[in-house]
Amino acid sequence: MHAVEIDGERYWDGGFIGNPALFPVIYECESRDIILVHLTPIDRPDFPITANSILSRMQEVSFNSSLMREMRAVAFVNKLISEGNIAEGKLILVHVIEADDIISTLSNSSKMNGDWDFLLYLHDIGRKRADTWVASKFDCLGVESSIDLQTKYL
Repeated sequence: MHAVEIDGERYWDGGFIGNPALFPVIYECESRDIILVHLTPIDRPDFPITANSILSRMQEVSFNSSLMREMRAVAFVNKLISEGNIAEGKLILVHVIEADDIISTLSNSSKMNGDWDFLLYLHDIGRKRADTWVASKFDCLGVESSIDLQTKYL
């Protein structure tokens, strides 16, 4: 996927390369904050039984594995910086906008659903979750992570 430039800032979907490839952003950006829009559930309430649901869950676990690895690395570097073991460096502040409670209940086939009403439904959920995040966590930007990496990803 090509990056899109908006008002001089570049944005891209890193899921095709590293889901997400955070360290290029960390090294090439002056911002301390990373806001993840998490679309693939880490946990699912149901145990996969059918071949289709097992394959789908395997893909989700695979897709999330690089995110988990990157989050572990961010947590480790943040710990080294906080303990003074790295003289230079900036804490990486992590924030997550998610809707796992809804996404994890969608059927496996929903990943291929291009129905306009369904897409509008997802868009509406995304806007509501983003609005909720902005209202409750916006003040964390530049100050502190709005999630506990240890609890969420480790």
